[in-house]
Amino acid sequence: MNAAQTPPLALYVHWPFCVSKCPYCDFNSHVRAEIDQQAWRDALLADLAHEARETPGRKLGSIFFGGGTPSLMPPETVAAIIAAAAAAWGFEPGIEITLEANPSSVEAARFADLAAAGVNRVSLGLQALDDEALRFLGRAHDVAEGLAALDTAQAVFDRVSFDLIYARPGQSLAQWEAELARAIGFGTEHLSLYQLTIEPGTRFATEAAAGRLVIPDADAAADLFEATRSLTAAAGLPAYEISNHARQGAESRHNLSYWRYTGYAGIGPGAHGRRNALATTRHRKPENWLSAVARNGHGTQSEEPLDPRARATEALVMGLRLAEGIDFGRHAERGIAIAPLLDDAAVARLERAGLVTRSPARLALTDTGMPLLDAILREVTTAA
Repeated sequence: MNAAQTPPLALYVHWPFCVSKCPYCDFNSHVRAEIDQQAWRDALLADLAHEARETPGRKLGSIFFGGGTPSLMPPETVAAIIAAAAAAWGFEPGIEITLEANPSSVEAARFADLAAAGVNRVSLGLQALDDEALRFLGRAHDVAEGLAALDTAQAVFDRVSFDLIYARPGQSLAQWEAELARAIGFGTEHLSLYQLTIEPGTRFATEAAAGRLVIPDADAAADLFEATRSLTAAAGLPAYEISNHARQGAESRHNLSYWRYTGYAGIGPGAHGRRNALATTRHRKPENWLSAVARNGHGTQSEEPLDPRARATEALVMGLRLAEGIDFGRHAERGIAIAPLLDDAAVARLERAGLVTRSPARLALTDTGMPLLDAILREVTTAA
């Protein structure tokens, strides 16, 4: 592939710390009363420099600051990382620089400084527009505080997204439609709308097993999913990914790099990456990561080669989440062959059922097939 065809790289920066025990972060060991900010800034910059050396000739299309509470990262550190990334890689025109933020007044008060440091997009974890639901979800903020943070974000940043969780216990279709209509009315360019899932080993799983937590059944969840897509599309925010909706041109460029499988570098404790046919993992515990940087000049715990089938499988799993689906040619240019992975008979059967569409150039799920993504992935993939 020549330089003109090389897609931009994405950079994920993981900031692991919370200032106090909070419902957003399960890593209680990441709570710190004091942090040596200079030491952490230097270590992140060293980790960044290592990734840049491993990806020569690439430019950055996006930077995403995520993790524990990245909106409490010192603006000076954010600015230093952005400047170092620009010097090491160079930026694509109109680079997207996103920071993940919780909707607390403490964090919202820092938005202007973070924007001045170079952040031009914020992703805000509102989660719900109902106080009872927020308490159920274990969130520290209420609706009023969340909406105040949203107002501040919209006044400060060029681009704003927020997320909501639906299919909550007891939530009716009419209630969700009203909540979503209210959310759309705030005028953001991007919404992330996730169905509540019960993960094994969580408090929710325990409550569900005891019969104290009842979420919408499959039919009700399907109705909620369909209503979500219908309302957002009518408002000019169509679904471009199974859970993400945006105005044309306002899609998350950073997340598209994951879903299109174009490669990303990850720095900071616990960060993952995909570059040069390698799966990279950083040490998860902050002190272990910091020691590794001091010892080796980077915080890498492992670099695992991905064979052609593994890369094709990851690209298929990620790409079918997108409304645009899998572009066979675009992957082939990067040496990733999707077609040999597919069970053609299964694909043909699903196409007749109206769940997928396939052409010589592309495979995509239909609107009807999208809620069945996991089952379809299992069916279309050939045995190794």
